[in-house]
Amino acid sequence: MAHADPGAESSSSGTGRDGSAPGPKGRPTPKRSEAEQARKERRKPPLNKREAMRKDRERVKAQRAKAREAMASGDERYFLKRDQGPVRKFIRDFVDSRRTVGEYFLPIIVIVLFGNFIPVAQIQLIMMAVWLVVMLLLIIDMTILGIRVKRAVRQRFEDDQGRGHAFYAIMRAMQLRRLRLPKPAVKPGELV
Repeated sequence: MAHADPGAESSSSGTGRDGSAPGPKGRPTPKRSEAEQARKERRKPPLNKREAMRKDRERVKAQRAKAREAMASGDERYFLKRDQGPVRKFIRDFVDSRRTVGEYFLPIIVIVLFGNFIPVAQIQLIMMAVWLVVMLLLIIDMTILGIRVKRAVRQRFEDDQGRGHAFYAIMRAMQLRRLRLPKPAVKPGELV
């Protein structure tokens, strides 16, 4: 009869050596072939500096793609530091539940820019007027949004001393809805 290792017995019962429950490792166990391939890649030194830099760029690119995909799916572990926390989630939902002038600003400005290339004086004058009106509406809308966000954060999170919440809301409101990261979790018109 073989003697069992006391550490192996405690780990098979679901507790660690110190008696505490082990935490999840946060990723699936790799296949044997993948683990061996990764081990060989780690052991094999690059042939030259250029190859080492290329491999490093590929590794960083893969990490960024994975993080971007996870951020788009809503995995908070991969959010940037500025996007983490319940206050920032509330601000994102607050902004995403409203339609703002900011999300239409970029398409309107592109139209105005192309309109200015038309060599007709009346069209150029109309485009300039449209640009001024949109800028004025944008400033008013973003000012009101910033005030409302500050007020809502103070009401919901009384002990929050964070700064930059209004700026965060304005920057999110200025992005096209489809391009916002993290992706919007609420639809326009939903109550937050």
